[in-house]
Amino acid sequence: MAPTEDWETVDAQGRGRADDIDPADQWVLNPRTGEYELRMASSAPQPAVPKPRGGAPGERTDGAARRGTSAPGREVPPQRRRRPAPEEPAPGRRSRRPAKKKSTGRKVLLWAGGTTAFVVLVAGVGGYLYLKHLEGNVSTTDIGGAGSSNFSKDEAFNILIIGTDKRTGAGNEGYGDKGSVGHADTNILLHVSEDRSNATAMSIPRDLIVDVPDCPTLQEDGSQKVIPGQQGVRFNRSLGESGRDAGCTMRTVKEATGISVDHFMMADFNAVKTLTTAVDGVEVCVEHAVNDKQSKLVLPAGKSKVEGEQALAFVRTRHAFGNHGDLDRIKAQQQFLGSLMRKMSSGDTLTSPTKLVKLAEAATNALTVDKPIGDVGTLKDIALELKKVPTKNITFTTVPVKDNPAEKIPVTVVKDESRAPQVFDMVRNDISFTEVKQKQKKEAAAVAARLQGTRSDPSEVRVRVLNGGAPGGSAGKELLYLQTEAGVTKSENAGNAPAQLAKTTLEYAPDQADQARALAGILGLSGAAMKPGQSVTNSQGLPTMTLTLGKDFKGAGVKLDATSGKAPEGVDKSTADQVQCAS
Repeated sequence: MAPTEDWETVDAQGRGRADDIDPADQWVLNPRTGEYELRMASSAPQPAVPKPRGGAPGERTDGAARRGTSAPGREVPPQRRRRPAPEEPAPGRRSRRPAKKKSTGRKVLLWAGGTTAFVVLVAGVGGYLYLKHLEGNVSTTDIGGAGSSNFSKDEAFNILIIGTDKRTGAGNEGYGDKGSVGHADTNILLHVSEDRSNATAMSIPRDLIVDVPDCPTLQEDGSQKVIPGQQGVRFNRSLGESGRDAGCTMRTVKEATGISVDHFMMADFNAVKTLTTAVDGVEVCVEHAVNDKQSKLVLPAGKSKVEGEQALAFVRTRHAFGNHGDLDRIKAQQQFLGSLMRKMSSGDTLTSPTKLVKLAEAATNALTVDKPIGDVGTLKDIALELKKVPTKNITFTTVPVKDNPAEKIPVTVVKDESRAPQVFDMVRNDISFTEVKQKQKKEAAAVAARLQGTRSDPSEVRVRVLNGGAPGGSAGKELLYLQTEAGVTKSENAGNAPAQLAKTTLEYAPDQADQARALAGILGLSGAAMKPGQSVTNSQGLPTMTLTLGKDFKGAGVKLDATSGKAPEGVDKSTADQVQCAS
């Protein structure tokens, strides 16, 4: 496709590729894809941006300039004919040829900087920024059937971001256990909603007690070995120990939360140092001055800028915040990540080719991913999908936990069964932790009228709950919510429905309309879900309504009409657009 007037151009010399390239050849910004493409002769189409092999970005290593198009087979305008060299002007005469303006090249990588919603994983930190010419820097791992075999742009997806405590890299051998095989030290399960209106980043404490399942693991010789599982161990042992790979960590997440993980991204200590240096530092805030001799973090109260070793010290310290435990460190890490995301999306970063190139190099060199997303096309698709999510609707939260009751002096934690299941349900059922624009539903006037009128007090509502297509145990969980939180004490579990339903329904008799409207308000039922009919009797022989949970059931306490939900009381959460100070 030929360049049009709304395409921005940058000359080849401004991109550091002037050798053997006609200065008339142009880098062109395609407004549909957001990518720069070098428009040259159509005889040798190549990827839009060359991938270096052993050289600096843009350095030619194959002895010939590479030329690119945005897609194979797409025609490219031919190289313009060179103008003959102008004759030397006669003495005393001034040349009329104007001096060519020097290109600043400010936007050649502009599209890349804005595509990342999560660039770094803290405390063993990993990051990613997707540039075609840096695909060769990304390492891949074959995790077999642990995740999804492909990535879909039309579905919600879950990526497990893992930061290992592996001490490889310059200057890292002195941190803690220098012989570590690389455990799952920092873990964030990133859920991106199907409509891209929101995302949830749920931290999983490394000291959470879990059951690690048996893990089929691919060996170097191509054979597969099943590494035996372990019960009642720390989550961080799901990686590295006994040869466990990231696929085993993904399986452990599914075992502990019921949430399937599609893909993983993993990096070690070097990422946080190189990424923060690439963007000239990240702003952090602490309520009180910090002087931690172990991490060597020294900061005054208030705001500071950290990068390199100091940034790593900030995300690693456990003695500067709260009760010196891992949970308070997680909060500081989430605040740091939110600040880095804001820095990444700032104009100061997006308009600086130098910063973007450094960031791309640092991120891709730090990154290991599963094979299905290791190719450049898929990586770019993921980045572009992440770009659609507003930072104000990216929620950081942590698996609700409590001290391990089996320990006299608690060191580890266990899931809080009163709060964790609802958080898992919200993630699993694509429910946002933030308020997002809700889709309006049009119903016929007669259907809408079912919700109009007086409503009974919840204590007067009698209902039996059946499971008609929801996940196993849903009827019991919803009953517990109704009785303990919603005040519907006259409710009971009636087991499984005779048939599965796509949609949840509430059947009631005409004289139970007040009760039906009250329950519909509690559950978020639409008028269409309310089915006037006949009442049945409960176990006490009293007339009662029938609530049948269908396949659309989103979890105990989560309203059926919600695109956003309410997390249980006491669950920590913040959003990426908030500026917070670690305490």
